[in-house]
Amino acid sequence: MDGFHDSSYGDAFADVYDEWYAGISDVAATVAALAGLADGQRVLELGVGTGRLALPLAATGLDVTGLDSSAAMLEVLAAKTGAVRAVRGDMVDDLPPGPFGLVFAAYNTFFNLTSAARQQACFASVAARLAPGGMFVLELAVPDPQRPAGGTVAVRSMTADVVVLSVDVHVPEEQRVDAQLIELSEAGGVRLRPASIRYAAPPELDAMATAAGLELAARWQDFTQAPFVADSAQHVSVYLR
Repeated sequence: MDGFHDSSYGDAFADVYDEWYAGISDVAATVAALAGLADGQRVLELGVGTGRLALPLAATGLDVTGLDSSAAMLEVLAAKTGAVRAVRGDMVDDLPPGPFGLVFAAYNTFFNLTSAARQQACFASVAARLAPGGMFVLELAVPDPQRPAGGTVAVRSMTADVVVLSVDVHVPEEQRVDAQLIELSEAGGVRLRPASIRYAAPPELDAMATAAGLELAARWQDFTQAPFVADSAQHVSVYLR
């Protein structure tokens, strides 16, 4: 998406993230699974946002650092009570010093890196900061190979005074989806909330992991650790150093 940068998504959604996305996944199951994988070691979340996962994870007693490129997201996080160390920066060049026993990126956050080169570089940066036996965990959608190219428009939500439209364009040859959530309201007029992702299927992710010196240790359908099967729409992949 022209003009899109690392903090575009966070800056656009920080004011509504907790309202719109608090229930986007099973927080309790996610925290339980991640805490088990961390096994008492230091944890780093990539794309910490407003702390939806990092705060309850830190509440289990773990030492949690959260990285995000959006100052707006980190301002919302800072206003909350909880023991999360926040770092502003991107998921490639600004990772804090390790070692970490667990690094994770939840709910498609990894796809916010909008090129294969940046995604590969993230794997390398994470691998360099993992302790021996440490794990890199990604929660991602499985791309739909049947999705056609082109644009779609849908109504995300509608009330008496606010309408939110979802507009996106799929560019399959670039494995890219550019999107806008367009909020129309009597009080605020028009508000654009952009997002852009570069998706990758599990085999491509596995190849990136191998190139970075990591190996696939487990793949689940979700954080309840349900088995990953051929028609699973999402996956949680656990890569081991």
